[in-house]
Amino acid sequence: MTAKLSNNQIAWRAAQDITDGAYVNLGIGFPEKVAQYQPPGREAIFHTENGILNFGEPPPKGQEDWDLINAGKKAVTLKPGAAFFHHADSFAMVRGGHLDVAILGAYEVAENGDLANWSTGPKGVPAVGGAMDLVHGAKRVAVITDHVTKDGKPKLLKRCTLPLTGVGCVTRVYTSLAVIDIEGGRFVLKEKLPALSFDELQAVTGAELLVSGTVADLIVPEL
Repeated sequence: MTAKLSNNQIAWRAAQDITDGAYVNLGIGFPEKVAQYQPPGREAIFHTENGILNFGEPPPKGQEDWDLINAGKKAVTLKPGAAFFHHADSFAMVRGGHLDVAILGAYEVAENGDLANWSTGPKGVPAVGGAMDLVHGAKRVAVITDHVTKDGKPKLLKRCTLPLTGVGCVTRVYTSLAVIDIEGGRFVLKEKLPALSFDELQAVTGAELLVSGTVADLIVPEL
């Protein structure tokens, strides 16, 4: 199979679809990278479940204020107009439908939009966090993920096999190989790496890929 995108490149591609002024929550870990790649002239307002709105870049090493952290316990800075507030108020924002987009990681995504990203099964360590609230509170839910697991098995499936985080909640998936929308309970291919054939992509996808219109080349910068 052809070379795949790095995590930074996947995060860059997801960032291109965030509109100016959008209120955005990024999942802990890999999705946090999306904040680094806002397009010029656009600025999102980032929200974190532990109670900050409009946080900024990480501070220089050695200049951290450990009273200012995101949900992943990483130090952040505050932008002009930023606010911090009680954890319960933060979740009221989520549950009240005030977030435009949530971008999360995933263990599995099903063609009907189901998401599994909190437990790897009975032997795994569960980590629910705020994901179950986010997937049903945000107006749009996107996933960023490698296209396959570490042992090469598809992460995009006909039906999830792991415990669900949310039902029918995901609308777009950005992977290391493609950009795929979920429309009418099916995976619809929108972009793929130019060097990758449709058949090669289908072979590592656990459900049928549909094509509606032109499939664009997935072009990202070297990062």
